[in-house]
Amino acid sequence: MAVLGIDLGTQSVKVVGVDDDGSVLASVTRPYVVDSPVEGWAESDPQRWLDACEEAAAEVVDHLPQAPQAMGLSGQMHGVVLCDDGGAPVRPAILWADSRSTTQARALRSELGPAECARLGSAPFPGFAGPTLRWLAEHEPDSLARASWALQPKDWLRMKWTGEVATEPSDASGTLLYDLEQGGWSSEAMRACRVREDLLAPIRPSAALAGEVTRQGSVLQGLPVALGGADAACAVHGLGLVPGEGSLTVGTGAQIASMLTEPHPDPTLRTHTFAVVGPPGAGFMRLGAVQSGGLALERALSWLGADLAEARAALAEGIAPGDPLFHPFVSGERSPYVEPDLRAAWTGLSLATTRKAMLRSVFEGMAYAVVAAYAAVVESDARPREPLTALGGGSRDSGYLQLLSDALGVALQPSTVHDATAVGAARLGGAAIDRSIPPAARAERGRVEPVVDPLIVERQGRWRAEVEGRTAAEGMGHA
Repeated sequence: MAVLGIDLGTQSVKVVGVDDDGSVLASVTRPYVVDSPVEGWAESDPQRWLDACEEAAAEVVDHLPQAPQAMGLSGQMHGVVLCDDGGAPVRPAILWADSRSTTQARALRSELGPAECARLGSAPFPGFAGPTLRWLAEHEPDSLARASWALQPKDWLRMKWTGEVATEPSDASGTLLYDLEQGGWSSEAMRACRVREDLLAPIRPSAALAGEVTRQGSVLQGLPVALGGADAACAVHGLGLVPGEGSLTVGTGAQIASMLTEPHPDPTLRTHTFAVVGPPGAGFMRLGAVQSGGLALERALSWLGADLAEARAALAEGIAPGDPLFHPFVSGERSPYVEPDLRAAWTGLSLATTRKAMLRSVFEGMAYAVVAAYAAVVESDARPREPLTALGGGSRDSGYLQLLSDALGVALQPSTVHDATAVGAARLGGAAIDRSIPPAARAERGRVEPVVDPLIVERQGRWRAEVEGRTAAEGMGHA
């Protein structure tokens, strides 16, 4: 048996074909564009997602030894797709990286208060569906009036294929509209965010069957579809993580996930608490979310006119005492600073600073941002046991993985499967037709052990002091 897993990311979609034993038989990625018509905005035309998914799925199906039996979906979190009853978007989708709702997020934090925010699992942050919908209510009320649904990206994609409208706990819990303790939409959050109750999809279990693909001309026509899950939740499901275990995902951003049996919200709101895939109440995870991971590297390479190979070569030469420090906050930051206005900077530049020093400082700054988020997870009483399973594109770089381990002081175990998120989606697809697919196998070798380096310890402490000094001086501060 083969099952498809579709991971609808921010800048590309990945489609995999997975066998009965969890092995990836074929994997295809298709990119699409993120638009920024106004500084700070991040939008996409959902039709591009659908077209890219169809193209990638057709190529995967061509490489499978047999026709797929079902499929499951994973998707980027937090965004909003406003659409009519037929799924036609009434405006471009607003994505998680969008910062237009900064004012609304700050107002919501005050209006909801810390206790209610803890029940919702997160501090209000621009790009989350709740603040975005409040921005739309204040700035584009006509768009809201024309919309029948406000959907998460993967839920819109599934609606276009099957005609069925639904969501599930893992994506719902990333909207700032979901009560983690009650397992349903929060009436208080909906009122604060100016959200009509009939805009939000009904919540069902992640592995529930959501019909079959009915879209005419689709290579997927007739295929049973599971509801699916949010990308972070599908990643840990793909790895089969259980309470007490954790992972580090290094990609466009970075996430430290720690699996929980109870929601136990973080009262400091410096981290997020989300539902895992399954029915409401099936499980939870604490997430330390770093906004500017590979995104910061991409921008820094552009600024310096460098490529990834040159940056990796610079890192391989080792960090030097005179290197500058890099603050990687090209699009604000979440854990632990919860500050969308925080911006990137180099400090300690001098006449002696070389291009190589600037390049390796980018990796170093990204690593320290991960450490700050990990510390917030630990301080929230959710320390995951070692090793952390490492996945995502950044986990394939041995030099960066060692730097992360050294800075964290934690052992890391690279995943043998780089498509864990899509595998998690495929596992949900199999479950929807009562077929059990095991999680991706974990590596038996390749564990990275931390090395205590006094230089890293000193520079990391200085980096943290600089960033916290900036947030305090600019009236930001921790959440």
